[in-house]
Amino acid sequence: MKAQLLVDGRHELGEGVLWCERSQSLFWTDIHASRLWNHDPQGGVTRSWELPERLCCFAFTADANRLLVGLASRLAFLALDSGLLTPICEVEPDLPTTRLNDGRCDRQGRFVFGTLNEDPGRAPIGSFYRLDTDLSLERLPLPGVAISNSICFSPAGDVMYYCDSMQGKIMCCDYDVAGCSVANPRVFADIAGAGGPDGSCVDAEGLVWNARWGGSRVVRLGADGSVERTVEVPATQVSCVAFGGPDLATLYITTAHEGMDAAQRAADEWAGGIFSLPLDGVRGLPEVRFGA
Repeated sequence: MKAQLLVDGRHELGEGVLWCERSQSLFWTDIHASRLWNHDPQGGVTRSWELPERLCCFAFTADANRLLVGLASRLAFLALDSGLLTPICEVEPDLPTTRLNDGRCDRQGRFVFGTLNEDPGRAPIGSFYRLDTDLSLERLPLPGVAISNSICFSPAGDVMYYCDSMQGKIMCCDYDVAGCSVANPRVFADIAGAGGPDGSCVDAEGLVWNARWGGSRVVRLGADGSVERTVEVPATQVSCVAFGGPDLATLYITTAHEGMDAAQRAADEWAGGIFSLPLDGVRGLPEVRFGA
């Protein structure tokens, strides 16, 4: 299977793609451009919003006009009609080399996210956090991380998937749906072959779909972590994946050209584009909205 170009965005770091059921449209971020993007596949209309700092992740809320946004240094609410930001809290202000990275709501509507160390040494000094529905922030008791990624949850919400992209493994842990604990962290998939683990999502059958940075592909992982299916992407740096469309049966994929020189970009002509692929027999799950 091979994904097709949907939006020739040429984003430096396209990421965080999510499908909005209310608007029947696709949202994603170009992190380094500090810009939120939206595309209506039916109308073919694409628009964007500029943010005051890098937009790393986001979530929908009960209010269709408001997003929960994870900026590089803080969490805030964004009003789409006015662009007004309402601050929630800073994140890791004592760590000047880290910023927010991957994030997604759990099945209970709490926002789980991680941070990334931008220092070239990539020491694992970042963490995973949860913003609860009362807007309190807690650090999850998981090991330190250099590049947080792959955050997603089983259909029942009792398993959390995550990774440190530097380690080349997707992890999982038991996730307490009623309380605040995580337990029994373990390796779910030991990544081998082309590409490292980046963004992930879970389908209605509970299987994980993972974007492979540097691998020109998205893979569907079986219950044992083995590759069950591969989707080829005509761009090298594949960053995130989501299900969308009226029946949640279309795969949407973000890519990037981060770190490429002119020659590499010329050879990778669709790097930074948004791709899609209709699937037969596979459906996604509706994206959970932040419950504050």
